[in-house]
Amino acid sequence: MMMPAPETLDWLLEAGNPSVRYFALKNLLGRAETDADADADADADVQAAKGGIMASPAVTAILHQQHPDGYWLTPGQFYTGKYRGTVWQLLILAELGADPGDARIQKACAFILTQAQHRESGGFSMKGGRNGGQASVVLPCLTGNMAWALLRFGLAADPRVQAAVDWITTYQRFDDGIAQAPQGWPYDRLEPCWGRHSCHMGVVKAMKALAEIPPQARSAEVAETLARAAEFMLIHHIHNRSHDLARNSKPGWLRFGFPLMYQTDALEILNLLLDLGYRDPRMDAAQAAVAAKCGADGRWRMANSYSDKFTAPIEQLGAPSKWVTLNALRALGRAG
Repeated sequence: MMMPAPETLDWLLEAGNPSVRYFALKNLLGRAETDADADADADADVQAAKGGIMASPAVTAILHQQHPDGYWLTPGQFYTGKYRGTVWQLLILAELGADPGDARIQKACAFILTQAQHRESGGFSMKGGRNGGQASVVLPCLTGNMAWALLRFGLAADPRVQAAVDWITTYQRFDDGIAQAPQGWPYDRLEPCWGRHSCHMGVVKAMKALAEIPPQARSAEVAETLARAAEFMLIHHIHNRSHDLARNSKPGWLRFGFPLMYQTDALEILNLLLDLGYRDPRMDAAQAAVAAKCGADGRWRMANSYSDKFTAPIEQLGAPSKWVTLNALRALGRAG
């Protein structure tokens, strides 16, 4: 694995951001939490960083705003309260590595499963009703995001989370400009998600969720869906248009940020493909784009941020970003 410059690594390992320190120890230095062969100091460092996450300023601020019943803002604003409603707080907490065993995290997961999940199908909806999420506005990107967060919070054995995984393997599309848009539920009402060309964000968030399942636990349906999602992104060379590779799918995908909420970028997609074991020439352009964004100081800047809309700010737009730097080094270290 390619190692970052010592001064960059020291910056990432600073104690002030225990989430970044934790993931840098694991993903850049290969330090394990419970590896019996690792020396005691290595385990102690990782465990200490992990233990500090719940007391970090961002996590503390988010949980301070949580209602005792597990939600943020009001119950009905779990999605529409961007980016302070329950959906978005769960995503941020999962990205920061919050403790799945914390009672407040468990209560938030229980709330979103009760209020936002469409019970008949397992998908997640942007609006709730008397019996959970409304069928008419089940979203692929939201379903992927919620499945990912719930899996990261240790709920893989919950039948409702398995139902969300099954929704992805059953309904997620990978259409690349077909003659006619798909018909029937859930495709009829949401043309931007399900038109003749499938929404990239839905594909990426589905891939992110299913990649969270350990390889040995993936069903044949999960493995097939992951393969289709990966190929969909590879025919686009990650961030370009499959039918005109000289053009970007979305120019913003080369402005890297964290956390990305329902959006994505070339760096997130590159890391997902690497997580899944892909090493493909069609990833080279994205790899080069990531490398080109590195500053002379060995750091990447926050070029895309929703931080002004968050409960607690996560870095500053335009400033050197520990999160983007961490993710860029993780991608280049493996792709290189």
